Amino acid sequence: MEKAIRRYWPVFVLPTLIAFIIGFVWPFIWGAGLSFCKFTTVKNVQFVGLSNYAMIWSDNTFTHAFWFTAAFTVVSTLLINVLAFAIALLLTRGMHGTNAFRTIFFLPNLIGGIVLGYIWSMIFDGILIKYNTSVILETKYGFWGLVILVCWQQIGYMMIIYIAGMQSLPTDVLEAASVDGANGTQTMFKIIIPLMMPSITVCSFLCVTNGFKLYDQNLALTNGAPSNMSEGLAMNITRTFYGRMGWEGVGQAKAVLFFILVAIVALIQNKLTTSKEVEA
Repeated sequence: MEKAIRRYWPVFVLPTLIAFIIGFVWPFIWGAGLSFCKFTTVKNVQFVGLSNYAMIWSDNTFTHAFWFTAAFTVVSTLLINVLAFAIALLLTRGMHGTNAFRTIFFLPNLIGGIVLGYIWSMIFDGILIKYNTSVILETKYGFWGLVILVCWQQIGYMMIIYIAGMQSLPTDVLEAASVDGANGTQTMFKIIIPLMMPSITVCSFLCVTNGFKLYDQNLALTNGAPSNMSEGLAMNITRTFYGRMGWEGVGQAKAVLFFILVAIVALIQNKLTTSKEVEA
């Protein structure tokens, strides 16, 4: 069997590798190159150096979108992880109907972001109309509306990861802590959370990257209203590239900068959480 794998591994690896290069690597390299050019089509390209990157910082909509997205990512990451961890903790205590609750909490993750955006838009507007306002009329409502929407969508998915981590906790360590007289708070913060750090690392990474990549929910719920004040980075980049004539190169430069920012933030977050991991 091992000899067969060594002999025929290209048959299984090469198709996927070729698809990855065509679908991801080559477009990224091409896009990075276009970020240094002024163009309207890929056949009408003029090299302009770093001027596209310089124009990014003169665009106030980009800096506002960055801070809006950063604030949203921090808040949503904290809420999703805390609530998902708490729900997972409850569902691993042997309560009745655990499987049904897991399914119910996970279902929102199966619904598309566009659909969720329109559903929650109607819910929020149905409440806010009593106060003569709307989710698209004030930035604070758009911000917290997006936080609630994304939390409702992603908590169930993170909950599954936390449940898997909790079910793999060594029972002998927990029993030893109980015998030694550790109370619930001590067991939680001294044993359970340190042993759960691998799961926390995964969930935090997913929340951070999803927060920065937010687009479809943002489009359906607020569409950047009012006056692009609830516009995330992904939406700002898309509107720059497709909605501003002559700014295609700037939009491409924003996309490259966006990739670098997300990569740096994700690596820092991953480093911080993995440094807290311990072995039982």
